[in-house]
Amino acid sequence: MWIGLLWYFNFVQIPSMPKIPDEQKPAIGKVIAPTALFWFRWAALSTIITGLITAYLNGYVHEALAFKGSPKNITIGIGMWLGIIMALNVWFIIWPNQKRALGIVECDPETKAKSARIAMLVSRTNTFLSIPMLLTMVIAQNLY
Repeated sequence: MWIGLLWYFNFVQIPSMPKIPDEQKPAIGKVIAPTALFWFRWAALSTIITGLITAYLNGYVHEALAFKGSPKNITIGIGMWLGIIMALNVWFIIWPNQKRALGIVECDPETKAKSARIAMLVSRTNTFLSIPMLLTMVIAQNLY
């Protein structure tokens, strides 16, 4: 869900916004985006929590996060750290900036525009990080 929403924002919503008539943009900014961002944030957190629980229950959480042990644990650890970095970006950079950009938090127009740009750039960064993150998760399953 998290990565699906990430890709939705970057490949559907952001590129489509300039094409939407101004009178229809409040539906995106006041209804769709806040709801999608709610699920985006909580899906990120639940992905990290369930991933850490899974790694713990399977006995490799410490080795993976410390880049120790087998190639499988090191590879999955890279993916885990990429996911953690991405989740931190969601909660501590994207969301605070999106609140200003969407008008959930009041601010001047200059700050609003700057916040929208920061949120977009960090979201794009997460999109780029999602590719190696997903690849390491898949590759690790084929290592010993």
